Amino acid sequence: MQRQFDDLLVGSIELFCLAAELGSFTVAANAASVTPAAVSRAVARLEKRLGARLFVRTTRQIRLTDVGSRYFEQCRLALSHLVDAEREATGQQTTPAGVLRISMPTPYGHYRVLPLLADFHERYPEVTVETHLSNRNIDFADEPFDLAIRGRTPRDSSLIARKLEDAETVVVASPTYLRKAAKLETPDDLINHNCIQFELPSTGRNLPWVFNRDGELDEITTHGRHGSSGDALAGVTLARHGAGVFHTYRFIVEKDIADGTLKEMLKPYGGCSRPFILLYPHGRHLSSRVRCFVDFLMEKLGA
Repeated sequence: MQRQFDDLLVGSIELFCLAAELGSFTVAANAASVTPAAVSRAVARLEKRLGARLFVRTTRQIRLTDVGSRYFEQCRLALSHLVDAEREATGQQTTPAGVLRISMPTPYGHYRVLPLLADFHERYPEVTVETHLSNRNIDFADEPFDLAIRGRTPRDSSLIARKLEDAETVVVASPTYLRKAAKLETPDDLINHNCIQFELPSTGRNLPWVFNRDGELDEITTHGRHGSSGDALAGVTLARHGAGVFHTYRFIVEKDIADGTLKEMLKPYGGCSRPFILLYPHGRHLSSRVRCFVDFLMEKLGA
């Protein structure tokens, strides 16, 4: 393997990351026990090598450029892996530690994963979990994530997929909406209703509604005046305030159904579900913090 990094370059990357984290060359210099000029030279060395500016500098502050922000995330992850490798090789990684980054859909994060993080921190106090809540599919090759949770098994064979659960779906509407609306006794009646839509980020198409008809799954395309593309929880808020009928996960609306804010509809056609899958790259060295988080989620949520 040809050598691409010398000791000076690795040190420059460390000082760059420190400056990016602390937001100041001077503070980074104090933390590293070097001079501010040394930090400035390290950053200039990297900018010359990359042919791009990493910071926007003013007399009062520094700010990462878009290139600098992406470079920082990748460098931080690489340095973290180096620390893990050294700890494991020397037998020091007995206690999981460090930063773990996970991307997940907004509703699953709010209702399933985030409520568990306090318990995880009790078990592993030296692990910091950074959560990225979005329905956008991330690319492990280009983005500094350790894990992702998504609603379907990917075609990418380079990813390991472990099912967390099959989440039941329900159709709900507010009593206010139902008092004014047409009858809703079968899925065919949805044609006469304002069905709140959710657009899939991966396809740009509205998510179909799925029903159980005599043991067979039936996908129905619905229509309505309201919808969202970035956050499925927006549809729940619209439904709570009488905007229409919404097809969503039971775990999001079970309290609303229990207290009467929303009413579950089309129960005879229910019992359908969609999976949530935990993903991580195949063949990537898994640090102890990632392994313990995977085991923790499978213990708490795993099917």
